[in-house]
Amino acid sequence: MTSQPGSLVLLKVGDGGAPETFTPVGGLVLTSFIHRNEGIDATTLDSGAWHELLEGAGMRTVSISGSGRFTDSAAEEAVRANAMNASIRNYRITFGNGDVLSGKFQIMSYQRGGANGNIEVYSLSLASSGPITFTPAP
Repeated sequence: MTSQPGSLVLLKVGDGGAPETFTPVGGLVLTSFIHRNEGIDATTLDSGAWHELLEGAGMRTVSISGSGRFTDSAAEEAVRANAMNASIRNYRITFGNGDVLSGKFQIMSYQRGGANGNIEVYSLSLASSGPITFTPAP
């Protein structure tokens, strides 16, 4: 597989319609995600002093974060409203090779600011709520 440009990693917010339309959140220059699995200890005396985990069990979470230049786009306005209202909405993150991660997320933090002589910036972090779908590139 060849390297992919980071500019192709896009966070998109859904409009709640049927069918739902996803719009890229403008101004982001850094977008990333973390998938976490919390294991369930299945160690017994028969484990031979080795820690064992129960396969397929435990809490799974996905976190998305991003930061960039504030552009006041319609998608940024939707993200701000979702943050202020603690709304759970559909989001999608797409990657340069065509992989897609999608599901319901709540914005856990939203920050916006600027310094004299620099552009206004913002950052956000989202946490999954319910199952997340990963669709590999065709």
